[in-house]
Amino acid sequence: MGNKSLIALIVGVVVALVAWNSFYIVLQTERAVLLRFGKVVEPDVKPGLHVKIPYINQVRKFDARLMTLDASTSRFLTLEKKALMVDAFAKWRVQDAERYYTATSGIKQIADERLARRLEAALRDQFGKRTLHEAVSGERDALMGQVTAALNSAAQRELGIEVVDVRVKAIDLPKEVNRSVFDRMSSEREREAREHRAKGRELAEGIRADADRQRRVILAEAYREAEEIRGEGDAKAAEIYAKAYSQDPEFYAFYRSLQAYRQSFAEKRDVLVLDPKSEFFRYLEKSRQ
Repeated sequence: MGNKSLIALIVGVVVALVAWNSFYIVLQTERAVLLRFGKVVEPDVKPGLHVKIPYINQVRKFDARLMTLDASTSRFLTLEKKALMVDAFAKWRVQDAERYYTATSGIKQIADERLARRLEAALRDQFGKRTLHEAVSGERDALMGQVTAALNSAAQRELGIEVVDVRVKAIDLPKEVNRSVFDRMSSEREREAREHRAKGRELAEGIRADADRQRRVILAEAYREAEEIRGEGDAKAAEIYAKAYSQDPEFYAFYRSLQAYRQSFAEKRDVLVLDPKSEFFRYLEKSRQ
């Protein structure tokens, strides 16, 4: 290969390298800035194919998708000075590529560290304004909304980051107070159980007393009705006896005498001492005539 051919090959390679380094692509999921000797000359490069001056211009690309900052569990004090262990996370993305680059050099780890410090400060401030009940359940949604707003304002101003959402994953008590809180909760539940049992016994006594009263009333009414029915039956029986007696007094007297004989001599051991001419033997005397 001659010198001319070698030179032509070298020139071709150099031209190819220059041409290769003159073009760059920014994806839809990326944000980019164009630098000239380390200084930002184009703060927000749009997605697509672009041209740059090789070795003079540099392109820094950043992931524009939603990022997750999983903060470490931190200890905060409520308004009553009660300690809570809070585990939270934040969702963020790059909004201002130039500010993000100048604040973090485009390094996500640096952005996470700075955002984590601001998240901890915002959570500490919001928990310090609320009681334990408000922080845990009463105003938890409002707390997360205010933390998101405060963190987003600071992150946009300082880091060029938009904080989309902040969520509290868990709120726990410190390990050193777990046992005392558990014992206090257990004693409170036992007290409530005793109160419920006492109310139950009181209600049971009232129900038993009412049931006993109703029982006595029902028995009294049943006895009254039975006596009325029995009285009516006795009256009807007396009326029937009177009618039968009035129709044939002699037969009625004979029938009653037979009943008296049967009852008197029901047992063989029974002994009667009577005058043979007694009215009791009137029909027996007639039977021998």
